[in-house]
Amino acid sequence: CHRSPLSSGTGAGPSTSTSGPPGAAWPLPPDMNSGVYSSPRDQPTSPPAPHETLGLGRGTFTYEELAAATGGFSQANLLGQGGFGYVHKGVLPSGRAVAVKQLKSGSGQGEREFQAEVDIIGRVHHRHLVSLVGHCIAGASRMLVYEFVPNKTLEFHLHGEGLPAMAWPTRLRIALGAAKGLAYLHEDCHPRIIHRDIKSANILLDNNFEAMVADFGLAKLTYDGITHVSTRVMGTFGYLAPEYASSGKLTEKSDVYSYGVMLVELLTGRRPIDATAHLVLEDGLVEWARPALSRALADGDYGAVADPRLQGSYDPVEMARVVASAAACVRHSAKKRPKMSQIVRALEGDMSLEDLNDGVRPGQSRLFGEEAGSYSSDMNRTKEVAVASPEYSGRFGRPSPVSSDRPNSEETSPVERQPPHL
Repeated sequence: CHRSPLSSGTGAGPSTSTSGPPGAAWPLPPDMNSGVYSSPRDQPTSPPAPHETLGLGRGTFTYEELAAATGGFSQANLLGQGGFGYVHKGVLPSGRAVAVKQLKSGSGQGEREFQAEVDIIGRVHHRHLVSLVGHCIAGASRMLVYEFVPNKTLEFHLHGEGLPAMAWPTRLRIALGAAKGLAYLHEDCHPRIIHRDIKSANILLDNNFEAMVADFGLAKLTYDGITHVSTRVMGTFGYLAPEYASSGKLTEKSDVYSYGVMLVELLTGRRPIDATAHLVLEDGLVEWARPALSRALADGDYGAVADPRLQGSYDPVEMARVVASAAACVRHSAKKRPKMSQIVRALEGDMSLEDLNDGVRPGQSRLFGEEAGSYSSDMNRTKEVAVASPEYSGRFGRPSPVSSDRPNSEETSPVERQPPHL
């Protein structure tokens, strides 16, 4: 790691080694061991010049600085853990709160590859995306430092025990903010960024309940005209698009589907997977919701799909926009799903629902009930893949005990699998 220009003279204390933890000075995070720091090739290069640091004002941190900020990566500061790694809350010497995410080892990325990817992430700026503050390379370990978002996650506020029901205007604001952040990643970033793990646990909320999409920095990047087929398809069961199991391809339309699941979750107050179900292969939220959304749009009665805790307290015009947007996003055919910018316009009332659905009146079964047999078959294959995954824990769509009430956390383990032979 290099000395961060952000921390010069801030009282973090000088360190004699910047390549890793100094002996027994700090405990190692769970995924690190002291052996990785002994190789000469792990020794740091010269500190970067100020103009060479990450992004606009972003920089690199030493291991010692992040250890000091997180209290030695203490259990008390552990925000959560998931498929990508561990997240600790930290406080920089300036007083700024941050979330330090230590990525799991084994990615195979070299230092230059990692820094190149981080540079792309560091150039992403949007009010509905969690900002990257900096990074650290310590031997084989990679850490990302994000801004700390204080008001926990959408998952927590929707499903936390003993919490008041989230008001309709708040739900709509969160849906719109998340859509804007995702649209920016898909359509305004160069190269385009596909998130790959959109879910309620990755939507952080500030104190005004404005949505901020988290963990996009861990997504795969794709350039125009290139479809990426990953050797480790990532996602959370219940949010996975049906085409994942059959092709393994990652596109922005897979993100659109996952956003649609989250929108149904926000609309109904239900989890993507029923936590009380005894069989994982039972129908999930989307299988139930697709015909229900179609009926609601056809007859204008939203009682069956609206969260009963709302007690009918919602604007029916706004409700129609959300229902139509959700139904369009979770279509079986990826090609027929809208772009996220279209969803933004629909939620804001700047696009008619007929335009959102290619000129077809919302509720007509030709679009909303299309290919039901094929959809069910593909979803069953996706479920079987999830069950066969080495990371299967029987807790799909549920928060981990560590992070159920904490912000900036990874609350569900992703599903990983080998792609099919194409």
